[in-house]
Amino acid sequence: GVIAAGLGLGSVLVVVVGLAVYGAGTSSWDVAMNVEGAAVERRLGRTLMPRLHAGFSLGTVAGALVGAGAAHAAVALPFQLVVVAAGCLLGAALAARRFLPAELPESGGEPSGSGIGSAWREPRTLLVGVLVCAFALVEGIANDWLALALVDGHGQSQAVGALGYGVFVAAMTLGRLTGGSVLDRLGRVLVLRGTALLALAGVLLVVTSGSLGWVLVGAVGWGIGASLGFPVGMSAAADEPERAAARVAVVSSIGYTAFLAGPPLVGFLAEAFGILRGLLVVVAAAIVGAVAAAATRPAQRPSMLAPERSDQYGSRPGVGAAEPGADTEGEQ
Repeated sequence: GVIAAGLGLGSVLVVVVGLAVYGAGTSSWDVAMNVEGAAVERRLGRTLMPRLHAGFSLGTVAGALVGAGAAHAAVALPFQLVVVAAGCLLGAALAARRFLPAELPESGGEPSGSGIGSAWREPRTLLVGVLVCAFALVEGIANDWLALALVDGHGQSQAVGALGYGVFVAAMTLGRLTGGSVLDRLGRVLVLRGTALLALAGVLLVVTSGSLGWVLVGAVGWGIGASLGFPVGMSAAADEPERAAARVAVVSSIGYTAFLAGPPLVGFLAEAFGILRGLLVVVAAAIVGAVAAAATRPAQRPSMLAPERSDQYGSRPGVGAAEPGADTEGEQ
C-alpha cells in the first residue's frame, strides 16, 4: 500500500519506505510459513516442505501471468499493488486461522539460548545457512540469467530464451512436488547431494552444448537439481520446535544473500569472460551445497522425534527421524 501511494504521488522516498516495510513484512512472513510447515511435517511424520515451496514457484508464474495481463489491459500499477496487497492480507488471515497450536518445550518455558543471537553461534545452523545460500545461488542465477544466456550465449531468439526459463521453472516445480517421497525413502543428505550433482551436470550442459535440445535437457537437470535445497534447509533449521523460529530466521538471512549477490556476481563475470562462462559460478555453488548437505542430518535427540503414529503415518527418514545409517555414520 505504501509503495502504491509512493507511485501515485511520484515520491521516491515514499516508495523506498514502502519497499523497506515490504521487506520486513515478507521476511517475517517467510519465517512464520517455514516454521509452520516444519510443524506440519512433524505432526504428519513425512516430508512436506518441498511441496509447500512448490506453491512459491507456482505463485511466481501465476503472478507473472496476471501482471502481464494487467499491463496489457493498461491497469494502473498502483491499483495492481493495492489489489495484490488486499489479496495477501485476506489469504494470510484465512490461512493463519488453520495454523497448528504453538509447540512448547516440555518444561513449558522458553529454553535458554533459544534467541537469534544464540542461533548465530550454532555451527549446524550456520552450515545449514551455507547450504541454503548455495542452493539459492543455483536457483537465483537461473532465474536471472538463463534466458539471457540462451539469447546472447547461444544465439537463440527471445522466445526460445523464455522457453528455456519456462523449462527450468517447470522442472524445479516438478522436483518440489515429487521430492518429498524421495526424501522420505533416501534421507536428506543423499538426496541433496544427488540434486547438487544433477544441477552441476545441468549447468555444464547449458554452458557447453551446441545443441538446443541438449541445452533444454540441461535446463531440466538444473531445475530439478535446484528444487530441494532451499526447502529442505528450512525444514532442517526447524527440526527442534523450541528453537525453530530463531534458526529459520538465521538460515533465511544467510540464504537470501545469494539472491542479492548472485546477479551482480554473474554480471561481473559475464562482462569479463562471457555470459556462458559466468554461469559456471553454479558449479562452485553446487559443490558447496553437496558438501554442506551433511548439516541437514537430524540430530539424535528426543525433542526431534515425531510422536508415535500408526504405520500409515509413521515417522520416516528426514522428518523427525534419524537419517538412514545415522546410527553408524558420523557427520560427514
